[in-house]
Amino acid sequence: MQKSILVTGATDGIGYETAKMLLSLGHQVLLHGRNSEKLQKVQAELRSATGNENTEIYIADMSSMAEVMVLAAEIQAKHSTLNAVINNAGVFKGPTRITKDALDIRFAVNALAPYVLTQALLPLLDKADRVVNVSSAAQASVSLDALWGREILSDGEAYAQSKLALTMWSRKLGLRMADSGPLIIAMNPKSLLGSKMVKEAFGMAGSDLKVGADILCRAALSEEFLNASGQYFDNDIEKFADPHVDALDEKKAQLVVTAMDQIITKLALDAH
Repeated sequence: MQKSILVTGATDGIGYETAKMLLSLGHQVLLHGRNSEKLQKVQAELRSATGNENTEIYIADMSSMAEVMVLAAEIQAKHSTLNAVINNAGVFKGPTRITKDALDIRFAVNALAPYVLTQALLPLLDKADRVVNVSSAAQASVSLDALWGREILSDGEAYAQSKLALTMWSRKLGLRMADSGPLIIAMNPKSLLGSKMVKEAFGMAGSDLKVGADILCRAALSEEFLNASGQYFDNDIEKFADPHVDALDEKKAQLVVTAMDQIITKLALDAH
């Protein structure tokens, strides 16, 4: 059965390979990127490579929560249902460290943007549908000051903390929605895949991106993830596993999610 699947950060790396794999399987793919020209080029490439014309393109800068909300509204205007959202867009280093919203770009893009987008798209997602959040083996205890943009971290620290924040909200929301759906999981698609981010962060080529794309497609489509809402999948060991210990600490996870809700509320009030 053909499904409609949104892939954020689809213009290169694991997002591009995942979109390509999904199109090859005959699904409709909503391609997100932040650069219009690049996105159109990628759309043409993917159509040509897979023979599947069933794509749409959506442009948004995920470091801006206002643009994330516009993205959600544009998708809702065209679709009454979606079958999966793959929150793949992520940054290790940005052109600037601080966003227009006065947040660290890693927390904005890697944790807050997928949280805002997922909640905005929930009305399109049924019990059987899925949200797959691309986390990382790199996870570190979250500083609430850093989350608010009040503390400066190194690139590595900000990245690892943002990926734990993503894993925390994935678990909390996933467990809360386990009965009603959609299924929500976070996963490490595999460490040191050959993405632009890995080259940027570690100066190495990395391994085959198709390994990561394959597990994201399985998470979005296959039976093995059917009852996994709120769980964490670690593709380094190719199975479900415990995330960072803080994600299992109800009090710590709640503090992070509450702070994220407060930041989003503040940004919405500031916009008005």
